[in-house]
Amino acid sequence: MEPETFPDELIDALIGVQRLLRRRLRPQIAPQLRGAEIELLRLVVTRPGVGISDAAKELHLAGNSVSTLVNQLSRQGYLVRETDPGDRRAARLTPTPAAVARLNEWRKRRAELVRGGLSRLHETDREALRAAVPALRELADNLHEEAEKS
Repeated sequence: MEPETFPDELIDALIGVQRLLRRRLRPQIAPQLRGAEIELLRLVVTRPGVGISDAAKELHLAGNSVSTLVNQLSRQGYLVRETDPGDRRAARLTPTPAAVARLNEWRKRRAELVRGGLSRLHETDREALRAAVPALRELADNLHEEAEKS
């Protein structure tokens, strides 16, 4: 049986890593983007042509929140919002070359930061983290499924 504190400890550790990465990366890449903006860019680069409602569902955000993010990112030259030919009321999102370049730079710097942190860990700790990745992905899938049910 898991100790009562394990879920909180796991969440705190994951949030701590994410927060530190964000803080370290933010000053290196200008103009600065908020976490939700980066998440939307990541989604659109991965799934060009995604609709706003699908993006909202995927990111667990309200549709109007995603529309606001789309407007901001479009003004900054990172997203193109096009009318869906199948439904003139809907929009399809595609990344600009600037968005792809920005995301690639962000990923590169993020990987460098994590690689540096990992290099200072003992090999057994690196192996434990490597072995935990599939379980963390499954946990994310389970949490996603729970969110879909509610």
